[in-house]
Amino acid sequence: MNQERRDRLRDAALAVLAEAGGRGLTHRAVDAAAQVPAGTAKNYFPSRDALLRGVAERCLEQYRAVAAALAGAGPGPSDRAGLAALIAALLRDVAGPGRARVLAYLELQTEATRRPWLAAQLDPIAAGDFAAHRSLLAGAGLPAGPEQVRALTLALHGAVPHLLAGAPETLAAAGLDDLDGFARGLLARVCPDEGTA
Repeated sequence: MNQERRDRLRDAALAVLAEAGGRGLTHRAVDAAAQVPAGTAKNYFPSRDALLRGVAERCLEQYRAVAAALAGAGPGPSDRAGLAALIAALLRDVAGPGRARVLAYLELQTEATRRPWLAAQLDPIAAGDFAAHRSLLAGAGLPAGPEQVRALTLALHGAVPHLLAGAPETLAAAGLDDLDGFARGLLARVCPDEGTA
């Protein structure tokens, strides 16, 4: 099997899923997006489940690449302000360069509600966020107990769909129209300063 072509098809499937949603993910659409002869995607991914599995693999690979890039950038933030800046930057990535990856992931999560095998395949992504946020909180000198980690992770996970949808009134109501302010406010609620607790 040609791994380069398989990767090209997985990238195309991810793009189709992000742009057209679960209903738009077909072998024909993937062939067109990858600019390969008709039937190529079916040869590599014989069923729709195989296609979903391939996109999930690609999402996990991309998630790990982002995590590795963050780890390779040196020590994480060492204080509250640095962590807030990092959270805001990660949210900007979700709305910008990482948008297709995150949209595809959310579409896969919807599909996973009906496919337990897909939920298991995606589990390392969300589970990895909890571990990463624990490490970031601790590195910034903030409380990193289970309650703080859950609150931070679930708040960010809840913010992402609104950020991607981009509805102005919702963004303003959620504070997502000011990502720096949102990140600072979130950390203030999750890990209040001793003087304001």
